[in-house]
Amino acid sequence: MSAAIIDGKAFAAGLRGKVASQAASFARAAGRPAGLAVVIVGEDPASHVYVRSKHKAMAEAGMKSFDHRLPADVGQDDLVALVQQLNADPVVDGILVQLPLPPQIDEQAIIATIDPDKDVDGFHVVNAGRLAVGLHGFVPCTPLGCLMLLKERLGDLSGLDAVVVGRSNIVGKPMAALLTAENCTVTIAHSRTRDLAAVVRRADIVVAAVGRPEMIRGDWIKPGATVIDVGINRIDAGEGKTRLVGDAAFGEASQVAAAITPVPGGVGPMTIAVLLRNTLVAAHRNAGVGYEKGAL
Repeated sequence: MSAAIIDGKAFAAGLRGKVASQAASFARAAGRPAGLAVVIVGEDPASHVYVRSKHKAMAEAGMKSFDHRLPADVGQDDLVALVQQLNADPVVDGILVQLPLPPQIDEQAIIATIDPDKDVDGFHVVNAGRLAVGLHGFVPCTPLGCLMLLKERLGDLSGLDAVVVGRSNIVGKPMAALLTAENCTVTIAHSRTRDLAAVVRRADIVVAAVGRPEMIRGDWIKPGATVIDVGINRIDAGEGKTRLVGDAAFGEASQVAAAITPVPGGVGPMTIAVLLRNTLVAAHRNAGVGYEKGAL
């Protein structure tokens, strides 16, 4: 048995196409494009690469991005003031503060400063609370992208056993909440779970988001399960080269699972596509412009 490959890159391209179409309709109705403000502090190379990708994707979708670059030694009060300014700016529909932040900055305090209705990353405690109790709010981009891939592959998820390996506020916890809302029976597992292999082995859906390269082995996977691999880990490939691997041992798992996301090309492309989607939803709300149900 060889697993079907869940092509996140193709699905993300389709979602971005839908967003671009809706963004054009929004711009005509609102008299302006949807806007995302991105705040980046310091010179972290990975953050800058990711931010450039976001700006490119925004432009391709017909949306506007506002770039705010601050020095690594910026004070917390100055960063708070910028976020408050963006909260009040009517042409800024979404605000994204790129993490991680330098050690002198309290990340949670900055996230708490963002207007929850402009929190397109879905990290604000208000949006986390809305998700927990089943109200509409912004959901972190990566887990929402994972859910989209699962529903595209499996359709109705009701009654399925799902194990989420990882308990971060960014992926693990919101992923579990989303699956619960889809009527799955959900277990949150992690690196300290006793007999983790046995817990994973009973799952129809495995979401690997623990941040450890190839931790989830093939013999942990229930035959016919669907594996969503959120991990992006760079490991030594020998001869001075590196390669990207996920949190699941792809070669082993793909011989047992019915379907699996690859790394790269699986979950990764979904994150920016969902960010575009969240920004456009925020824009419609901010401008009081409706959109067709199901379009986004």
